[in-house]
Amino acid sequence: MNWQGKTVGYAVTGSHCTLAEVMPQIQRFVDDGAKVVPIISNSVLSTDTRFGKSENWQKQLKDITGNDIISSIVDAEPLGPSKLLDVLAIAPCTGTTTSKLANAMTDSPVLMAAKATLRNGRPVVIAVSTNDGLGFNLANIAKLLVAKNIYFVPFGQDNPDNKPNSLVARMDLVPETCYAAMEGRQLQPLIIERFRD
Repeated sequence: MNWQGKTVGYAVTGSHCTLAEVMPQIQRFVDDGAKVVPIISNSVLSTDTRFGKSENWQKQLKDITGNDIISSIVDAEPLGPSKLLDVLAIAPCTGTTTSKLANAMTDSPVLMAAKATLRNGRPVVIAVSTNDGLGFNLANIAKLLVAKNIYFVPFGQDNPDNKPNSLVARMDLVPETCYAAMEGRQLQPLIIERFRD
């Protein structure tokens, strides 16, 4: 894929167990010529977990993209008037972020970036990672599936035996989904069988 001349917003939310999986996808955008603007949620900004320290994830994002991280609502708001982003990927996108986006709540840098991108009629790509995707959060996913300019990275159950409500996107398909979204297409098939652990 040729990303020369394109600016990709790459927003990361607090599915901390998935962060290592998305870093190579961000690198792919950069390697293919995109300018990548990193955006992080409050959770990624401030939370250390067994999967890594916040400062280390932030350093990786800066090192890969070569750009400062947008980590506040105030810093994300100008993405609307500037029309900077050609596409915004939210990957991973937690159930909390999914539900807030579906219900028009804008209380984080990631959600402000999504609002700004949609304001400009440009695509927002969601890579779900939620333990409640087939539970209460399914209603929110359904709302977003039919929303204009919102696209999903193909997803499936990641552990149906032990976590039957859990849905996780194929993070390795983030760039392909974004490319299709800029052409107004949903990458297919949307619902897939994920590799089981």
